[in-house]
Amino acid sequence: MTKSKSSADTRHLDARSDTGQADCLPMQTSMAEGISRRTFLCSIGALALSACGGDSSSSTATASSSTSSVSQAAARNSSSTSTFVHPGLLHTQADFDRMSQKVAAKASPWIDSWNRLTANSVASTSWKPNPQAVIYRNDGVHTDNYMAFAYDVAAAYACALRWKIQGDTTAADNAVRIMNAWSSTLTGFSVSDGRYDGYLVAGIQGYQFANVGEIMRSYSGWAAADFTSFQTMMLNIFYPMNSGITVLTSPSNLIVYSNWDLCAMAAVLAIGVLCDDQTMFDAAITYFKVGLGNGAIAQMVYYIHPGYLGQTQEASRDQGHDTLSISLVSSICEMAWNQGVDLYGYDNNRVLAACEYVAKGNLIQSGSTYYTVPFATYVNQSVIDTVFSTDSIATVRPEWALIYNHYVNRQGLAAPYSQKFTALTSPEGGGGNYGGNSGGFDQLGYGTLTCTRDAIAAGAAPSGLTAVVSTGQVILSWWGGAYATSYNVQRGTTSGGPYTTIQGGITDLLTYVDSGLAAGTYYYVVTAETPSGVSVASNEAAAVTAVQLQTYLTFDASSGTTAADSSGNGHAATLVGGAGWAAGKVGNAVSLDGSSGYVSLPSDIVANIADFTIAAWVKCSSSSKAMRVFDFGSGIDHYMMLTTGSGKGVPRFAVTVNGSYGEDSISGTAAIPTGQWTHLAVTLSGTVATLYVNGSAVGTTTAMAFAPFRIGHTAQNWIGRSQYSADPYFSGSIDEFRIYYNALTADQIEALASA
Repeated sequence: MTKSKSSADTRHLDARSDTGQADCLPMQTSMAEGISRRTFLCSIGALALSACGGDSSSSTATASSSTSSVSQAAARNSSSTSTFVHPGLLHTQADFDRMSQKVAAKASPWIDSWNRLTANSVASTSWKPNPQAVIYRNDGVHTDNYMAFAYDVAAAYACALRWKIQGDTTAADNAVRIMNAWSSTLTGFSVSDGRYDGYLVAGIQGYQFANVGEIMRSYSGWAAADFTSFQTMMLNIFYPMNSGITVLTSPSNLIVYSNWDLCAMAAVLAIGVLCDDQTMFDAAITYFKVGLGNGAIAQMVYYIHPGYLGQTQEASRDQGHDTLSISLVSSICEMAWNQGVDLYGYDNNRVLAACEYVAKGNLIQSGSTYYTVPFATYVNQSVIDTVFSTDSIATVRPEWALIYNHYVNRQGLAAPYSQKFTALTSPEGGGGNYGGNSGGFDQLGYGTLTCTRDAIAAGAAPSGLTAVVSTGQVILSWWGGAYATSYNVQRGTTSGGPYTTIQGGITDLLTYVDSGLAAGTYYYVVTAETPSGVSVASNEAAAVTAVQLQTYLTFDASSGTTAADSSGNGHAATLVGGAGWAAGKVGNAVSLDGSSGYVSLPSDIVANIADFTIAAWVKCSSSSKAMRVFDFGSGIDHYMMLTTGSGKGVPRFAVTVNGSYGEDSISGTAAIPTGQWTHLAVTLSGTVATLYVNGSAVGTTTAMAFAPFRIGHTAQNWIGRSQYSADPYFSGSIDEFRIYYNALTADQIEALASA
């Protein structure tokens, strides 16, 4: 299902050569290790190296000094809290109050999960800790002992629950005994060159152990000095093993799979709360939203299919790892939620899209036949994946109660496949109930007990409606409500209505394709049929099926730093870094000096566009490779760009949601001349993209998977500047810059170039 990329595969080998550097051949990776050699240490930065004694040949990661260093990105986070809630990681006091009441009342399903806990030998109040000075996991030198730690963390967590739910001080004392034993013994984790599994333990069991400490912090039987020792252990030993993820400055393809990022992110966030370190917490939140690694949410949920099925980055690896990514990301979301930060709902419930996709792909539809899920080809520096993997399909992890109860019983949304998996796995157990290997301890479990909430009184109205125009068709997707039985799609030609119902009775998936439309602008809403009647309407989504100007920068000013938008849509641009004015192809043009000048367009300039045309006149003063006509994106993971000269010296258009190796691209056949005006245009219609030079098609592809809207939020939308800081600025002039909704025909492009 997954294959390593070889030098024989030339699909993306030219991707990074736009910088003028030598073409980057992809690194080989061992699928058994799941990560390219050395690249993981490169990604975790100096803190990890100091934890290894600064010597890559060292086999033991020793404890480093306490640090509260914070990612520079943390300063950009605006959604963090200012005072921590305690307990406030996976569970709050209100959660424990609910658990206590339900268990005391012997209410199902809470009591059923509680009974699994108390019957589990790992949850025994007489569990004996087995602390180790150094934790070994597949370091190639020592005998593994990491499962001793995994068992002890699971035992401490179960005992902590027994204390908080039933006031069992014997259990509390045992949880404290386990924590004290480790905080007084552990000195570090073992890693060696090419073998980094110690980081997984530090992340997965690290965030879990922080949760135990957070639960027990109010126990009067835990001496203040011992709690401080526990915090110190988490700061000195666990945090340095995970902190590099929040200062990652390299593209997502450094780390092959998302679980490495996710477990580190979970640990940093959890330790931040445990140790009341706001900057640490902020760094994890910021990384979740805008990080460059594959665990950041935009890369972890790689591709959103119609009906909001979110293809996960681990989907083609195997379903054991795929379901683990769901466990980790949902735990991160819950810990953030309990501190007042909503990551569950971030980017139109992107996490729910992932949960529904993975749940559906691992569920049997009928007999022995599993549901099918769509799949978009995934490429990074080490793998090319083309199918959803069925390896380890139907892996059961105790994670679904958390997901279902947040989205359905907190938020009132529909989550049908997560709901099916929740029913299948209830009542959830914990460590010791799912086998004795590491996979059985990758999550704390007992979610039926800890996360089940009373059913919400009424579901939410349909929400998150989006409209994507592709080849003249409007593809709608929306989120449903908890008790809806079906949905109605309504369409109007005026914003705000009136609307006419064009389709009713929609159940699954929550998507509809409106076709056969005349060119124009249409407005859509969705309502739900519920037991109490028809719901209120969703948000309105607009769709433009006509070829229509979205942005038109004539650059006809002669002074100032503002370039007016003649489309009437208010997309005025700003000249930056000394950009000026010069004679243009028509009237004036923007003049760019090749060193610092560029033009900045508004944020999210292409966020609502699928099919498109972008065209401009360019006059190059230099033949430098990688000069951008435009580059719209959020950084080196997510962008769409047009360069006058690729690594091969020809014009090239590319778009990616996964860095340079994940680009889909088209190239021209000849270099752009210097000192004269050249008309460049690129169009996309469905999956067909075409590059034009002076009105003639010079390159095309029928497999362009990424439309502009898939790039996501973009704050760096530039004319004349690249997302890559090493690339040269544009040298020359640019005029008549146009963005259209939908694709112009070849004749229309020829006419535009002849005007």
